[in-house]
Formats: sequence, C-alpha cells, structure tokens
Amino acid sequence: MTIRILLVLSYIASCIRLCVKPWYYFRLNAPYFNDSKGLFSKLDIDRLIPSRWRLEQWVDDGISEPSSYPVFVKPEWGQNSRGISRADNLVQIQQLRAQRTVSDMRYLLQEAAQGAIEFEIFTIANNEDLQKHAILSVTQVSNESSDKFPINGIYNKSTKYHDVTPKLSSQQLAEISKHASEIGEFKIARFGVRANSIAALVAGDFQVIEINLFVPMPLVLLCQQRRTIDNVRFVFGAMYALAKVTKRIPKNQPHKGIFFRKLGLMRQHTIEENEVGNESH
Repeated sequence: MTIRILLVLSYIASCIRLCVKPWYYFRLNAPYFNDSKGLFSKLDIDRLIPSRWRLEQWVDDGISEPSSYPVFVKPEWGQNSRGISRADNLVQIQQLRAQRTVSDMRYLLQEAAQGAIEFEIFTIANNEDLQKHAILSVTQVSNESSDKFPINGIYNKSTKYHDVTPKLSSQQLAEISKHASEIGEFKIARFGVRANSIAALVAGDFQVIEINLFVPMPLVLLCQQRRTIDNVRFVFGAMYALAKVTKRIPKNQPHKGIFFRKLGLMRQHTIEENEVGNESH
C-alpha cells in the first residue's frame, strides 16, 4: 500500500511540476478502452498480439468444452490476475460456471502457456517517440508451490518476484522493448509472458498471458532483493517519465469515463465474489 501511495503522490507532484492535469492519467491508454463495453476488453487487446505470441482465447459460452487442459477462466475486464481460475477438466469448468451469478460480465477461456518461466515486463513510453520506452523493467516470477500452472499475482502469497533487469544488457533491453512495441503503442503497460529462459524472451520466443493497461503495478517494486532507495528512485523516475507522456496527450482526444466505469465493474465483481463465497458456506 505504501508503494502505491508513493506512486500516486510522485505522479501528482511530477504533473504539477510539468503543468499537467493529473487526472489525465486515465486518458493515457484511452484509445484502447472499449467504450461500448465500458472496459479494457481482453478480447480486443488479444487481437493486437502478433500470432506468434498469442494464446488461444475465446468467450466461454457455458456449453463448449476445450480441446485440451488446463485452461484459465478469467473475466473479460479483469486485471492483476483478479477473478482468474484454472480448470484441469470439464467437471471443474462446470463447477466454475455454476458458481457464477447472473450478470452481463463475460468470462473467457484461455489455453495455458507452455514456457517454463513467467516474466512481467513493465513499460512507460518515451514521450519523444511512443514506439520506444523511457522506462522498462523485467521481473521474473516464481511460485513456492509445486503447481506447474499456478495463478501468480499480487494476491497470491506464494508468488515471489525477482528483478532481472540488471542482468540484461542495453541491447537485450532494446530487443524486449521492440517486442513490446509490436503489440501496441501503450503509454503505460505491464505484459505477463512465459518463456523457457531469459535468452528465449530476448529472442522473442515467448507467449503473452496477460496485458494490463489500467493502473498496472510495476512489480519490480515488490522484489525483495531490491533496496528501498532503489525503489524510491525508480518511482520518482518512472512517474516523471509518465507525467511527460501525459503532457503529450492530444487535446482533441475523445474523453471516456474510464475511472468510474472501471470502478463500477470492480464493485460488481466484488459483490459476485462475496455471493459465491456465501453460497459455498
């Protein structure tokens, strides 16, 4: 929580310094926001991913059975692994379907990535060239359980993060930056990918499992081996870079009520989670 507060305060201070309206943050990735659905649709974003990196993903119609297992069941709007479940067979899928309450929220099924290692790539665009990145960090994700296909995330206490950015050369970071730019011209984003090694990641041999565009947390700040001073420097540098990108947002860019619509979806999902929890007791 302290890190999140520091991120917010640092961004606001940087915006004031650059004479930028801080609430323009929610316009940063607005071109990718599905206004009719009121969310950053995982299906929309999935279509941006080049086929060589894309996992098969489709809307769960409540009837069809996947051709192989495991599959991950996730809400179309979700982020930070919230609301994601894994099904290893048809019985488990049916159980998950039975737990859902009646709502307009669509769920998706996604095949499992086969890479041995999970990485989280956090990026902030360069304000002078949005196809490049002013900030890029690579975090290796591990899980203390023996599960081959864990659902890693900030809410999973078994998930651990390790900063591997210092191990990468400037050329390797440039290659990873290039891969990220091929997916979309995001002003701030976090990519979850799986690859068999760091070398495979640099070479572009990976699969994308998740892209977060709404207030993505730089997971490098959760790495236990990093010093507090390094985290503080990262926060101030990243948020200043983000404020500079915010200043570049065109004045004629259509306004979308992203914050309040996302807040409504999160509230709806929380209510549904509580209802499922009450039914299971």
